[in-house]
Amino acid sequence: MNIPLTIADTQKGLLKKEFSCVELVDSYLARISKYDKDLNSFITVTDELAYSKAKIVDKIIKQLGNDAVIKHQLLGVVVSYKDIFLTKNIRTTAASKVLEGYFPVYSATVVKKLDEAGCITIGKTNCDAWAHGSSGENSDFGLTKNPWNKNYVPGGSSSGSAVAVAANFSLISTGTDTCGSIRLPANYCGIYGLKPTYGSVSRYGIIAMASSLDSIGHFAHCIDDLSTVYKIVKGRDGNDSTLSNDEVKNKKGKFKIGIPKEFFVKGIDKEVKKTLTNAIKLFEEQNNKIVEISLPHTKYALAVYYIIQPAEVSSNLSRFDGIRYGSKRDLFQDEAKRRIMLGTYVLSKGYYDAYYLKAMKVRSIIKKEVDEAFNKVDAILAPVTPTPAFKIGEKASDPLQMYLTDIFAATANLSGIPALAIPYGFSKEGLPLGFQLMGPRFSEKIIFNLAKIYEEALNYKAKIAFP
Repeated sequence: MNIPLTIADTQKGLLKKEFSCVELVDSYLARISKYDKDLNSFITVTDELAYSKAKIVDKIIKQLGNDAVIKHQLLGVVVSYKDIFLTKNIRTTAASKVLEGYFPVYSATVVKKLDEAGCITIGKTNCDAWAHGSSGENSDFGLTKNPWNKNYVPGGSSSGSAVAVAANFSLISTGTDTCGSIRLPANYCGIYGLKPTYGSVSRYGIIAMASSLDSIGHFAHCIDDLSTVYKIVKGRDGNDSTLSNDEVKNKKGKFKIGIPKEFFVKGIDKEVKKTLTNAIKLFEEQNNKIVEISLPHTKYALAVYYIIQPAEVSSNLSRFDGIRYGSKRDLFQDEAKRRIMLGTYVLSKGYYDAYYLKAMKVRSIIKKEVDEAFNKVDAILAPVTPTPAFKIGEKASDPLQMYLTDIFAATANLSGIPALAIPYGFSKEGLPLGFQLMGPRFSEKIIFNLAKIYEEALNYKAKIAFP
């Protein structure tokens, strides 16, 4: 089968007794066993836990029938978690040997909400250690490979989560996006990936990278599934003071879509550019208005990001020491050390005003420009990254080239707006292509509606690697 199940398909099959939940879990675990030894998308597979929860789900369905999915909206949905989400009594490593033996005593808010909704945890996915990376090559537990071509990267830092969905190892998966770390792997693996509004989904129980930039999102095969999961995980929890229940008034019908001229520059791959052109044309054909806009200060976004982010990283990683977690700090690898040193430098006396304070001022200007743009348009369409997935090792020895893969991602994180990576076909080499939609803060419903227009106009059908 080259078309994956949806949440609706899964629950319909369970309720009609086409398969049991135990059989469903069995099929996912069989795929992991068969294919993941080559892809390395999981650090920990929780097979016993998954079977235990599946048996409970089968009992609930037997007792409640169709009412089971009313009480538990995600009943029977198999989920995997990026290994920086705390999961009670399940090892959580942040893909670093520093936390190799760490078993949390509580779960992240997102994990608790999905568990209460009926999800079945199948494992913890690989990622760039501490979420530091754009390619999936920085894990202390070995790199993750792209399921469409194992010679290519899957994108990072939420690499394993994207691969788990793309290869149908789990129906949905979670990730974090600090500068494209959901959107890049979604784009490189040919699936949907949501970076929600900063402050819409709780960061409680998730190992922090850069606290003012981290957004907690997820991956899915279709926009309906992505939207369903978002409705469940969003909202205040009493543990994250940045959370808000705000929502922009929903809009349907015809939209104004902004095309930022600063995002369409030299260096964009020809096939990526063609994909963007086709996406713009598709929305135009559905009678949406395309408007050119300008975001002049976004050219500084990546530079600003790589000052603010290391500063926050250096602070957040200071807590991980042998006293609290039992492992020495010399287990930090090169990328973590690089960011700690950069962050400490820009925060140090004599450099704080010259770098960090100036970066924060430019961040405010970028945010203001983005807000003003949304006075003219409902959403912004842009590339996710300049090229399709690149070969493993191609940029590993050149951090600057690696950082440039984030060039179109930083704006959404710096301004706190939602952004959605949408798949759109494949390159001549068989690598996934796509684009992103960005909206005003708390406008997730608007970008979901636009994605639905796209799906229906294209008659989009999700595909999985290794059908």
